[in-house]
Amino acid sequence: MAESHAEETATTNFQDAFGDVGALSIVELGGERQELDMPEPIEAQHDCAAIMATLFDLFRDTRLEASAQAIAWGFVNSFHFEAQKLEREEDTLCRDLGEMTRRYDPSEIYATEMEELQLRAQTMTERRAAIECMRDYAADCYRAQSGHPWSPARGSKVSSGGTASQIAALDFLKARAQDHREKRNPTGPLVVFSGGQEWHDFQQLWDRLDQIKARVPHMTLCTTAQRKGCDMIAAAWAASRGVTVVAFTPQTGRYGNRAGFVRNEQLAKLAPVEAIVCQGSGLQSNLLQVLKNARVPTHAFRIDGQAPAPTATKRQAIS
Repeated sequence: MAESHAEETATTNFQDAFGDVGALSIVELGGERQELDMPEPIEAQHDCAAIMATLFDLFRDTRLEASAQAIAWGFVNSFHFEAQKLEREEDTLCRDLGEMTRRYDPSEIYATEMEELQLRAQTMTERRAAIECMRDYAADCYRAQSGHPWSPARGSKVSSGGTASQIAALDFLKARAQDHREKRNPTGPLVVFSGGQEWHDFQQLWDRLDQIKARVPHMTLCTTAQRKGCDMIAAAWAASRGVTVVAFTPQTGRYGNRAGFVRNEQLAKLAPVEAIVCQGSGLQSNLLQVLKNARVPTHAFRIDGQAPAPTATKRQAIS
């Protein structure tokens, strides 16, 4: 399984992240310049896939099978946690570098310090890009093995390569307000999606999403951030199509019981080009009305409009 997945997935991102690096590096403050190689791109890709496949294969058809997905999620999240830490350190170094350029000094000491700081920042950028690349690939393996897209418990996952990004709503709104970096501020047309937590006819929703994407190829999908049912189906579709997802979690700490309704108003104010709303709770009914009032073309799906539910069968082992 690991070998076949590695062969089917392009290695371009690994070649870029692991192969296109500078000759010298400074790994830590006060460290010496060193010629440290990156892991071989194909080895990093293959071993990442092998770890994920081995985990699922080990637990499959045993009483531990239900734990495989949770443990695999944690493996991907370890890369995500490290990538976030490196990004914060990278931001600090780049800020220091910017401040240093504004207080130019023609001395040799200044030039040496500037070169070292620039090399430290470049090294941190390369480390962060490599870890992000492995995280994105591990998340892709997770989806292939579990059938569910990987997403962080909180915050944002911004992909440097070709996989879809999971962007938290607060980050997205802040990015729009502050004209943040493009990777955290998708500029494509927005499509809103929401539905109940009980829904089995995924094909019905995937077909409609495919139709919308055919009309709006550079769309960004905004969901109501539920981890099962319709929103999970939409997130899985987005992961398979490489579409960025913005997950709008209600801000209950700020708005209390009104949080879901405030979130609906926020979605409408984003001026989406289309929307899909599946029957669910009162929040979905409210969102449908809010979108109609905003004159957003909306596709409404009723629970009784689904195809018959399939008979439950045990998941077959993947050879």
